[in-house]
Amino acid sequence: MKYQRVAITEQAKKIVKKLKKEHGDLIFHQSGGCCDGSAPMIFEKGDMYLDESDILLGKLEGVNYYMNQDQFEYWKHTHLTIDITKGRGSSFSLEIPLGIRFIIQSRILTEEENKALNP
Repeated sequence: MKYQRVAITEQAKKIVKKLKKEHGDLIFHQSGGCCDGSAPMIFEKGDMYLDESDILLGKLEGVNYYMNQDQFEYWKHTHLTIDITKGRGSSFSLEIPLGIRFIIQSRILTEEENKALNP
């Protein structure tokens, strides 16, 4: 059985599809606590500098989802589900002008998931 670190709700999928249509290739990056706290942000591919310290957690609707390795140490035992909520966040994420923002719903990995994802 394959386990995933990240998932996405149906409402959030619709927003990602809309943003992809408007902006082309995108990336998600989990912010490190500035501005909106630790929030998922979406950018046009190439608009955010990624380096060897950024970890690919998975793909959501064909969009890579990254997190910095320092932050990953705090989150590695959790499963993240990306959702949306009404309201403007205080970041440069592409969904902000739509009057919504991406949020995280998290839960602790099950013992089985943890063994598979954090050997």
